[in-house]
Amino acid sequence: MCKFNCLDDIPTAEQFRHVLNRMRYRRLFAATLRSTAAAVAVAAAAAVLLSWLLLPVIRVTGTSMEPLVSNGQIVLCNKLCNVERGDVVAMYYNKKILLKRVIAVAGDVVDMDETGHVILNGEKLSEPYVSEFALGECDIEFPYTVKENRWFVMGDNRSVSIDSRASVFGCVSDENILGVVWLRIYPFDQPHRLGEKQ
Repeated sequence: MCKFNCLDDIPTAEQFRHVLNRMRYRRLFAATLRSTAAAVAVAAAAAVLLSWLLLPVIRVTGTSMEPLVSNGQIVLCNKLCNVERGDVVAMYYNKKILLKRVIAVAGDVVDMDETGHVILNGEKLSEPYVSEFALGECDIEFPYTVKENRWFVMGDNRSVSIDSRASVFGCVSDENILGVVWLRIYPFDQPHRLGEKQ
C-alpha cells in the first residue's frame, strides 16, 4: 500500500538531500564521538601508567622538608634517576610515602656536632637548604657508617624531622626508594625544579 495519496506528497530531491545529509551528519557525529572517547580513554590510561611506572605524583604531608616543600604541595618524582647525595627522594616508610634528603650513601661515615651540623667523611657538610640546625630525634651512635644498599636520609626541617638519626627509622633500603623528587607542580603559581642539587 502506498503512503502517498497524491503526487504532492512525494518528497522532492531537495528534501531527500536534506534527510540524507542529516543522517550522514548523525553517523559522522557518532563516529567522531566514539573516536574522541577512545582517544581520551587511551590518553588517560597512558597517563596513569606513566605516573605509576615512571613519574609518580605525590602530595606532601607534614613539614619535615620545609622550606623546600610544604604540607599540601604536590611534587613529581622520577623513577629513572640514579639516587645521589643531596637528592630529595620519595620513599616508603611504615605504609606511608615520605620525602627526605639523601645525606650519605653506602660506605660513608656520618657524624654530627652538638649544634646539629652534619660531618660527612670527616668534613663539615655544606647544607644551604637547612634554615635551622638541630639534633632533633637523634639516638643512634655516632660516628655511623652507612651499610651496603642503604641510604642515610634527613629532613631539611631538622627540629621536627624523624629520619635516619633515629634508630626506630634507620637507614633506607634500596627497595624502599620510590624515586627522586624532581618538580613541584602544585601550587600552580610556584612551579619549581627540585631535582637540581641545592
